[in-house]
Amino acid sequence: MTFQQDGISKLDYGRYLAACLTYFSRQQRDRVGLLTIAGEIVDYIPPAAGHLDLVLHAIDRIEAGGAGTLAEPLFELTGRIGRRGIMVVISDFYEEPQAVVDAVKDLRYAGHDVIVFHLLDPAELDFPFERPASFQDLESEARLPVVPGRLREGYRELIRDHTETLSRRFVEHRIDYALFNTGTPLDYALFSYLSARQRLTRVR
Repeated sequence: MTFQQDGISKLDYGRYLAACLTYFSRQQRDRVGLLTIAGEIVDYIPPAAGHLDLVLHAIDRIEAGGAGTLAEPLFELTGRIGRRGIMVVISDFYEEPQAVVDAVKDLRYAGHDVIVFHLLDPAELDFPFERPASFQDLESEARLPVVPGRLREGYRELIRDHTETLSRRFVEHRIDYALFNTGTPLDYALFSYLSARQRLTRVR
């Protein structure tokens, strides 16, 4: 189930995050590339020094897709990229945690430094709704009548368990995991994450 409140959408937040990381990487003289997924590979731009504009234009074209899994597209990506690098995965991860980790961990085992950004809207985290309503799944378009007061605590427990399980299992595979609440300004969230990563890198 995907929620969207007033303000920046989760899709736009993800676009801005991807664009910022792409620009920062290029400023470090790194090669940049992009893979977008909507159940299957939509766009693939191989990493190259001259691909900044191509990647930014592709990010701008990203649209919300239907339900799908990460496994097949990421398996195909692992086979395409021979040179080791930093791989960033941005998603709301609406799959079972083990399926998500199994899809991503092959990138780590192939020698890449893998960073995972888990994007969730404030409403997806807190479920602040008060009145009974019909909720629509933006991926399947199915509608479900809901009485929020009866479900709130159970929902919060489920989403908390989901994020904690993802975090724990990614860490077990030495994959960086960061949960981003899209209600938090992107510059603050990204600066906080990058500062923490830099401190951990020094410790390692």
